[in-house]
Amino acid sequence: MAKTIKVGTRPSALALKQVEEVRKRLPQYHIETVLIETRGDKDKISSLSDKENSDFFTREIEQALIDGSIDAAIHSAKDLEDVMSRELVIAAMTSPISPFECLVSRGGSTMEKLPLGACVGTSSRKRRRALMNFRPDLDVKDIRGDIDERLAQLNSGKFDAIIVAHAALIRLGYEDRIAEIIPREIMEPHPLQGSLAVQIRRDRDDLSAIFRSLDGK
Repeated sequence: MAKTIKVGTRPSALALKQVEEVRKRLPQYHIETVLIETRGDKDKISSLSDKENSDFFTREIEQALIDGSIDAAIHSAKDLEDVMSRELVIAAMTSPISPFECLVSRGGSTMEKLPLGACVGTSSRKRRRALMNFRPDLDVKDIRGDIDERLAQLNSGKFDAIIVAHAALIRLGYEDRIAEIIPREIMEPHPLQGSLAVQIRRDRDDLSAIFRSLDGK
């Protein structure tokens, strides 16, 4: 019988796709998904600009790891906090399927073609600065929610365009919504954009050996 590995992740369509990505690379093991709601999933009001480099999207999952109720966690690598608990380690970091940011707009307009004063949604301070540097006329506002919720806000007319990770749209099969893949000279992505991080307890050498094969792949 295949070894069962309980993997914790957030309860979003994107998070489930990310687990499936890892599962396909480890067909010899039974990957059991455990959904864990984090503060970031519950709080849809707070600005993410104030939560960058924190455990806003990881704390509850990491606690489950420490408690032993799950064996491993799969995160979007850019969601990891700067300072992680000493009880935990990153067992593997995958190569990004795409490192870029992209624009999704209601009319399919590119960054240059967005109307004067167009309202653009983003949750990142870095993305906001890049937008304002390239198009100071834009009305840049905070947006919250998972990818489907953000697309719904765009479709409803709350925003004229939104900035999202290209990798997220690829994983969800939403590439037809892309108006533009934004060049690095306009918007430099997060260094871990598009990569997945597999996190385990420091004392789980058995899992370290299993997940090592994912590193950089």
